[in-house]
Amino acid sequence: MSVPMALLGLLDREPSHGYDLKHDYDAYFARGRPLPFGQVYATLARLARDGKAIVGEAEPGAGPDRKRYTITETGKSEVEAWLAEPIPAEPYLQTDLFVKVVLSLMLGRRAEEYLDAQRAAHLRRMRELTELKQRDSLVDTLLADHGLFHLEADLRWIDLTEARLAALAEEVAS
Repeated sequence: MSVPMALLGLLDREPSHGYDLKHDYDAYFARGRPLPFGQVYATLARLARDGKAIVGEAEPGAGPDRKRYTITETGKSEVEAWLAEPIPAEPYLQTDLFVKVVLSLMLGRRAEEYLDAQRAAHLRRMRELTELKQRDSLVDTLLADHGLFHLEADLRWIDLTEARLAALAEEVAS
């Protein structure tokens, strides 16, 4: 997740205060991992430094004075380019899951135990995501579906790998 691009995209909707940007980011993108205020303001400072956003004058508010941020034409162009660029479709071939299986075998440990533990962790997370889907928020449902599909693919890989462990153990032993 690109925090700078997400904040720029939110600014492209309308000028906003850092507090409001954090609130919107957390509501739409954070899902259990809220963005720290320090990261919001550090990112906004970099966006302003790089000419992608403009910082307005301090405005009095209910708490400390707030500054309204506005996206620049440079920032708008960057958001447009970022939105148009597809995410690389090629998956990473060196995932932690794969590395742990191979290292387990290389070190003479039982990779089956690791795979069983990973399967159980994935199934727990899938139950959590399924519960999240039942909250009737389309945003939550779509995010949960994305996670579920990835976990399902991992589970298929775990099953396939478990069926091939003997052959893989021979290959990595040589």
